Amino acid sequence: MGGQYKITGDKYPRMRPARRRGRVVVAAVASVTVLGVLGWGTLQLIDVFTGGDKASAAGAAGCATTARASASPAAAVLPKPGRVTVNVLNATTRSGLAQKTADELKKRGFRVGDVSNAPKEYDKKVAGAGVLLGPAASAKTSLTVLGTQLPGAEHRTDAARKGAAVDLIIGNGFKGLAKPADADAALARLTAPRPTPAEEKKSC
Repeated sequence: MGGQYKITGDKYPRMRPARRRGRVVVAAVASVTVLGVLGWGTLQLIDVFTGGDKASAAGAAGCATTARASASPAAAVLPKPGRVTVNVLNATTRSGLAQKTADELKKRGFRVGDVSNAPKEYDKKVAGAGVLLGPAASAKTSLTVLGTQLPGAEHRTDAARKGAAVDLIIGNGFKGLAKPADADAALARLTAPRPTPAEEKKSC
């Protein structure tokens, strides 16, 4: 046989170039595999960090919403009974009822003004337990506090009325003021502190 290699005896020459090509193929496959694994791991790390940023942004947005809510106006502060002057007027035919009611209100800490019969526009014309009457500014202050003493009374305001005193006009359905314990509990519920939106922000 002609060519570079000659066969002598029972030994054959080694094909070294073919073995080197096999090693190159194996090395190329290994390199591609390693690069693929590294690329996949990099993508996973990017997703982890990106997801954390999104969660932080969502939490910050929730806290910001709560902070804006804290700008709402505060509720009106109710006066204590000692700062409320009450005129007790009797619109019934039962004598002495106005004075008896005025004495009880005084024991409960209220200031007592006039004690007399109701004017003609209310005299014998109040069918319910009574009417609480005051200036417009007393609607959510003095009348609210006095209302704890006579829950069934009707609340009315007069825009033209001057001064801060309020009237308790006793009606035909009047059976007495609320029990002291019940009145105190009702007043405590009105004056109890309530959580504001700013305090709720602490849960973020």
